[in-house]
Amino acid sequence: MDLGVRKSTIDRHIYGHFAEHLGRCIYGGIWVGEDSPIPNTNGLRNDVVAALRAMKIPNLRWPGGCFADTYHWLDGVGPREKRPSMVNTHWGGVTENNHFGTHEFLELCERIGAEPYICGNLGSGTVQEMKDWVDYITFAGRSPMADLRKANGREEPWSLTYFGVGNENWGCGGSMTAEFYTDQYRRYATYVRNANRDIYKIAGGANVADYHWTEVLMRDATRLMDGMSIHYYTRVAKDWNQKGSATEFDEAEWFSVLENALYMDELVTKHGAIMDRYDPEKRVGMVVDEWGTWFSVEPGTNPRFLYQQNSIRDALVAGIHLNIFNNHSDRVRMANLAQTVNVLQSVILTEGERMVLTPTYHVFDMFKVHQGATLLPVLMDGGEYCLQDKSIPRISASASVDAAGAVHLSLCNLSHDAPAEVDALIRGCTAARVTGTVLTAETIQAHNTFDDPDHVRPVVFEGARLDGERLTATLPPRSVTVLELV
Repeated sequence: MDLGVRKSTIDRHIYGHFAEHLGRCIYGGIWVGEDSPIPNTNGLRNDVVAALRAMKIPNLRWPGGCFADTYHWLDGVGPREKRPSMVNTHWGGVTENNHFGTHEFLELCERIGAEPYICGNLGSGTVQEMKDWVDYITFAGRSPMADLRKANGREEPWSLTYFGVGNENWGCGGSMTAEFYTDQYRRYATYVRNANRDIYKIAGGANVADYHWTEVLMRDATRLMDGMSIHYYTRVAKDWNQKGSATEFDEAEWFSVLENALYMDELVTKHGAIMDRYDPEKRVGMVVDEWGTWFSVEPGTNPRFLYQQNSIRDALVAGIHLNIFNNHSDRVRMANLAQTVNVLQSVILTEGERMVLTPTYHVFDMFKVHQGATLLPVLMDGGEYCLQDKSIPRISASASVDAAGAVHLSLCNLSHDAPAEVDALIRGCTAARVTGTVLTAETIQAHNTFDDPDHVRPVVFEGARLDGERLTATLPPRSVTVLELV
């Protein structure tokens, strides 16, 4: 690592999150209503709000996901008792009362300090509906939509930076071809604008390795987009039907999940190469707005609610992904972990009045030092992690320097049973000391529960030494470590 060689800025929006109307993510996880015995402010859970604010969540994507392309925003504004109910056909066929809508979401963003990222309905909605939603949120003057917003209790417009034009339109968002979606995107995106025309428009990109989709979208719509999404979920196997358990797994499944998490680097590289051909100046950002682990649901829970536990293995998956995004920050401008509360690789679990911070939450909290910092290239040979006849890199790493000159190095030891030795030369280093934080556990299946909420938590790391430009450290097995050099 050379402090004289500085790369791209690590956009803080790489550390974004995603909250869909799915299972208990919104209702029960974020929103409990003003009459709930669970402590809340205007219906929003106080404990969840405080935890997300402390994590410095930079943006929040809503209302989906697949839900977005069946959501009609006008049903979610106005007096709650007058809002029509809807059936969530994608996620369990449950009836929702629309009590959590545009005003509630934007209040949540204001309270946690996050920028809203709204995903619009291209699949079953109209151009007029999408245009009106933008006007309702952003227009300061007189208009039918601005007047409606004011009548609903919000005089001033909100700030809306990010808007997704549809979601997974190759699948749940309409089963479209790349060519058809690109034409639809061009049409809808033309009307996603406010008076200042400064909304960052994100096109619905490819499903995993569908490079044809990226080719068509970049070829025919680059000038009309600011970002392009890709989606990829980590499972035990790449076969969609082999998801595995979140807590009951052996060393082979541990290895397989981490191997599949590392596949994100190939996806970002190959999609990025196509984007480079049409956008060599890298104006269009890659937006990985759905990523994370997808395991089988916890026994006894609704299979369509996607509720899963979160172990030290998930923490390693999070660290691997964030390191990849940091290292590709010249192209990756935003990413959104799926999902915030009670769904898939969530950072928070709730059960009635109780709340648990997951190992993944702690990784985001540890890595927040990279937000807005300058990437430092890391050349590291940490050896191979081998199991049976397979091997992957033992260490995942990224580094940055912040505005105050502090250097942060994030290191994941992927091995389930062996420590990893780090012996690094940091050219130009004048730091006087190194401190650190480590997240690890006694077993690969370790996780936090409502009865033992701090079973997996970060502690002070004392295994690093700094001698001039030489940094050495011994990383525990199955660990995520962040070092600070000042």
